[in-house]
Amino acid sequence: MHTATAAHPDALAPAFTPAAAPLSWADVLPYRGDLLRYARRKLMDPSLAEDLVHDVFEAVATGRAAFGGRSALRTWLVGILKHKIVDLVRERAAHEPLADADDAGFSGTASLVSAQPGPDEQVACRQRLAQAMARLETLTPGVRQAFELRVLQERSTEEVCSALAITEDNLFVRLHRARRALAA
Repeated sequence: MHTATAAHPDALAPAFTPAAAPLSWADVLPYRGDLLRYARRKLMDPSLAEDLVHDVFEAVATGRAAFGGRSALRTWLVGILKHKIVDLVRERAAHEPLADADDAGFSGTASLVSAQPGPDEQVACRQRLAQAMARLETLTPGVRQAFELRVLQERSTEEVCSALAITEDNLFVRLHRARRALAA
């Protein structure tokens, strides 16, 4: 016969039925450790985790959160904590400055970043492209043709197979070999 162990708070917590009475401190206290661990893992800040767990217990004690009995008490408490964490993240995002533009001397305007790559990035891209093209030339003719038709010219699988007189499976093998050789 299986007996509950004392290691898990559900085993220690008194059985609670929502119709019996409102939640008491004794009902929710056994879950404090679980809630703290969860909050610390999500927030990476022990003091902030303590504050949010306190807010959860405050919401339960003041009646702002009412346990309806549709889930386990622990699940319900973790759900409240999740909502508190989301609220905190949203609040922080709303108050977080876009950039330290004043430090750059733009008097409150955020600096815009161009979507176009800079000169250094363009040079690096050209070098990578030249290396890829050199590797492409080292492929066997059948593998290179399959890769050029399917990937570079973006032809359909059926077109490539009929042009090279190969099966679909053989095309996929050739493409795999080409990608593996190009990635090396």
